[in-house]
Amino acid sequence: MSVEEMAQYLGCDEAPVDFALFWENELSKLSEWEPVYELKEMAVVLAFAVCYELRFISLDGSSIYSKVILPKKLKPTSVMLRFHGYQGRSADWSEAFKYVAEGVAVVMMDVRGQAGKSEDFSQVKGNTVKGHIVRGMLEGPSHLFYRQVYLDIGLLGKIIGQLPQTKGCPLISFGESQGGALALIAGAILPEVERVFAIYPFLSDFRRVLALKYEAEAYDDLYRHFKFTDPFHRQAEQVFETLGYIDVKNFASLIKGDVTMICGLLDDVCPPSTQFAIYNRLTAVKEMLIMPEYGHEALNVDCQDLLFSWATGKNLC
Repeated sequence: MSVEEMAQYLGCDEAPVDFALFWENELSKLSEWEPVYELKEMAVVLAFAVCYELRFISLDGSSIYSKVILPKKLKPTSVMLRFHGYQGRSADWSEAFKYVAEGVAVVMMDVRGQAGKSEDFSQVKGNTVKGHIVRGMLEGPSHLFYRQVYLDIGLLGKIIGQLPQTKGCPLISFGESQGGALALIAGAILPEVERVFAIYPFLSDFRRVLALKYEAEAYDDLYRHFKFTDPFHRQAEQVFETLGYIDVKNFASLIKGDVTMICGLLDDVCPPSTQFAIYNRLTAVKEMLIMPEYGHEALNVDCQDLLFSWATGKNLC
C-alpha cells in the first residue's frame, strides 16, 4: 500500500455496533471504584525529584505497579503517563529525570502480566501458550485481556487526579508500540489528557495484520490461533468482531487532545497501514511524522529531542 493509499485508509472493519455502549458501561465502573492504593516514597535523595512507588488494586483484584517521579519543590506543569512496549516493563527511573528537571512529572505503569511488577489475576478459558491479544477472545469482549489493561489506565488516571501532588494537573501521554497504543487509549478514556505522542502504535486493524501474514512476535499469538486452533477460519468473524472492542482505531474519534504520531514505513511488526487506520480516524488536531528509512526500531536520531520538546515546551528541534 502506497503512502497515498494509506493516507485514505480507515481499516478493514468498523467498530462493533454496540462499541460505544460497551465502553460506556465499562468506564462507568471507574466512577464507582473507591481507590485502594499505596504511594511509597523511595529512599534515594535527588536534588530535583522525588521518586515514589505506586501500587493500586484494580477492578479484578490485580495489583498494578507504577513509578511516579515528581518535581521536588514545584507543582508539576503537567503529568506524563508513559507506557512501555509489549511484554516489557516501565522504563528506568532515570529515563524520567530529564522531564522532571523541567517541571513535568512522569508516571510509568507496568502492564499487568508482562515483565514488570504488576500482577494479573484474570482467569480465562482457551489457549494461553502465546500472548495477550487472544486471551479471553473466544469468551467475549468482557473477558479480553486488553479490556482490563485499558481499565487499569482509567484507574491510574483517577488516582493521579486525586493525589495532592498532582491534583488538577493536565495529563499528557506517550509510548512506543504497545505503549503507543496505550497512550492513545489514555487520550480516549481520560478527559484530562491534553496531548498524545504515539510512536508506531500496536493493537490496530487486526484483520489486516493477519491478511499481511505478519508473524512478528507482537502479533504471533493471533497468527498461531488460526494456524493451530482454527485453521479453516470458522471463528474468524467472531474473533474480529470481539477484537474490535480493543482495536485502537475504534477509539480514535474519542480522543480530544492533540495527537502526534510517528510511523516508520519499513515497520515489519506493526504494519504502517494499521497505524494510518488510527490516524485517519482522529478528529482532533493531529500530525503524522513519517520516517521512510525506519522500521520498528529505536528512533534515536532527532526523535528524543522532539519528544523532549513536545513534553516540556522547550524547543530543541
